[in-house]
Amino acid sequence: MSFENLGLRPEILTGVKFQGYIEPTPIQRQAIPVIIQGRDILAGAQTGTGKTAAFTLPLLHLLSTYGHPGGHRPRALVLVPTRELAAQVGESVETYGKGLHIRSTVIVGGVGINPQIKCLRQGVDIVIGTPGRLLDLAGQKVLDLSRIEVLVLDEADRMLDMGFIHDIRKIIHLVPKKRQTLFFSATYSKEIKALADTILDKPKLVEVSRQNTAPETVDQCVFHVPKSHKCKLLSHLIIEGDWNQVLVFTKTKHGANRLALQLKKNGIMAAAIHGNKSQSARTLVLADFKACKVRVLVATDIASRGLDIDRLPHVVNYDMPNIAENYVHRIGRTGRAGSTGEAISLVTDDEAELLRAIERLMKKVIPVKRIEGFSGSAKVPDKDETAGVEAHKRRRGGNKGVFRGGKPREFKGNSGGGRRRRYPKR
Repeated sequence: MSFENLGLRPEILTGVKFQGYIEPTPIQRQAIPVIIQGRDILAGAQTGTGKTAAFTLPLLHLLSTYGHPGGHRPRALVLVPTRELAAQVGESVETYGKGLHIRSTVIVGGVGINPQIKCLRQGVDIVIGTPGRLLDLAGQKVLDLSRIEVLVLDEADRMLDMGFIHDIRKIIHLVPKKRQTLFFSATYSKEIKALADTILDKPKLVEVSRQNTAPETVDQCVFHVPKSHKCKLLSHLIIEGDWNQVLVFTKTKHGANRLALQLKKNGIMAAAIHGNKSQSARTLVLADFKACKVRVLVATDIASRGLDIDRLPHVVNYDMPNIAENYVHRIGRTGRAGSTGEAISLVTDDEAELLRAIERLMKKVIPVKRIEGFSGSAKVPDKDETAGVEAHKRRRGGNKGVFRGGKPREFKGNSGGGRRRRYPKR
């Protein structure tokens, strides 16, 4: 099937061809015709499946086909969890809608509000934004959502993870009840299902990949390594493998900054991106990384979704995620749109249980690789091993309150007339 078979306007097809896309992805083949029909949709799709185009293409088709009854007020609202994803969706709308008279704007926090106010007052058709700044402008009566015809929730599960559920419900109360709603989520939790049930009207279910699974195009492996050797091993992999572009995930912002600095000391150009960076700084770093001016981008989980990097070859979990689902979102940055990629996890003994949780989620064992000079067991003792260790402690007198003979100390009282009895010295 080609894009021409999906019923899209010629102007949109021109934008698609300009990007070099010939065949639609599975999510695009299933979702686009349903959205063009005006139906609500509940779509389950992992990152890298082409879901952004799956809703931006038919959204542009609908708005350009049915005129503009809303005047200067926006007709479509796209809710996203992060500034990076908002920028990505905004870029897609501009790219695919070049031949149309469709105006769009991105509304996010972390940047000046005045240009956004000016743009809204001039009139737009599509607003793409994060919940906080959207509610701020709606509260100032600058953003009028009373004429919204299409509401899109992209990466709804991520928005709930980030605590946006109350903001989402407030925004839903500001848009008309009679509307078309497009609901996209990588995972389906009870909370996601409950939210979808309250805002969707007889939706068409579209699911193109199994839940909580990594793309099949990603080659995954694990290195068991002591924490003190992690940076050395990462540097070794980058230099010996001649990696020119690698996305590395850490648990904390401080850890991201520290690792980027350590890599620079090892002669590897690296930069950190996380929530403490200003929007302009994050945009600049991301641009340098895409242009391969920065070899390593060290990120926290804020970057695990919404980063659209063409043909990113390598992702490294420097710190294992505490939530197993985040592993899938992290490594979904590579192996996108049919390209291949490699996901490597550096696992310490303390992170062994986190690895097991990930393997249980994905119902598979991730292969282990070894490099001479870098080793670590990352193994949690089983019950039999634990019993053996405890028995050894008792024999050696390693437990508190036990003599080497195995008989307990007896203490009756700690002062006054209390009787205190000890075994004689040996």
